[in-house]
Amino acid sequence: MVANAFRHPVGVIQLHGSVGDTGSMSKCRQMSFRFISKNFAVDVGLLRKGQRGSRQCKLQVIRASTSQTSTTDPILSTSKAESALILIRHGESLWNEKNLFTGCVDVPLTKRGVDEAIEAGKRISNIPIDMIFTSSLIRAQMTAMLAMTQHRRKKVPIITHNESRQAKTWSQIYSGDTKKQSIPVVTAWQLNERMYGELQGLNKLETAERYGKEQVHEWRRSYDIPPPSGESLEMCSQRAVAYFKEHIEPKLQSGKNVLVAAHGNSLRSIIMYLERLTSQEVISLELSTGVPLLYIHKEEKFMRRGSPVGPTEPGVYAYTKSLALYRQELDKKSH
Repeated sequence: MVANAFRHPVGVIQLHGSVGDTGSMSKCRQMSFRFISKNFAVDVGLLRKGQRGSRQCKLQVIRASTSQTSTTDPILSTSKAESALILIRHGESLWNEKNLFTGCVDVPLTKRGVDEAIEAGKRISNIPIDMIFTSSLIRAQMTAMLAMTQHRRKKVPIITHNESRQAKTWSQIYSGDTKKQSIPVVTAWQLNERMYGELQGLNKLETAERYGKEQVHEWRRSYDIPPPSGESLEMCSQRAVAYFKEHIEPKLQSGKNVLVAAHGNSLRSIIMYLERLTSQEVISLELSTGVPLLYIHKEEKFMRRGSPVGPTEPGVYAYTKSLALYRQELDKKSH
């Protein structure tokens, strides 16, 4: 069973020292190597065996350490049979404020958008979060980060960098305690807003005057008609839902509680999948900036539990028993 476990690459070996001119282990002098994997590190020394002049060498473990930690919240997280999914559309962006088509242009939040993200964080501050997914756009990432500053667990959201081996190595965390107080943040372009093509950067009112209100309304609200050189909602849905099924849903199935910070159209696409909406139903679905939606994943189904609509949290979410117990544990920790 041990042999099977190491049949595939599981880590990196770093060599130190010399093994002689020919590289033969039989002429070893002094050498050590470190095996580093995602979950542990082992320092191994290669030492000469026997009397002086002997060419026999042996391996000896010098030190072993483990960094294996769980990202699941230890404070009475929801049961393995139940997990929480929070969806948040980013707060107001600078181009939202200017009434411009934004699409995949990377625009940050306004002061109002920052406030919306912080308010969203307050409304989800009692819900367990083990993992965060955002789009690759800064307005969604800012929203997630700002929201987490309000969470009562005070865990630190840290963006994972897996785009290259070097990026992954350089961003490693080697403290198990620090990992326990961190929340991994995964960014994905598949969760981006739909690409508005030649409309990006144009004023919405001026575009309506230029092309006609009916044409612009068709581009914005139809399901399968894209703007010039852009994506339709259907095209956006194909990439966003495929990513959700492949990367996010398995986390929920394993008991992880997930926050997704994304955009109006990518989230509409995901909600269409979660609630099994028709193409006609989804085009009338409106999502406010900075307002979280809560779903419970249980027995392979998604149940919508509510959305904050008032200035305070009480009475907003229909808490499940597990979420209520989680909040009770948070209260105990704060006293």
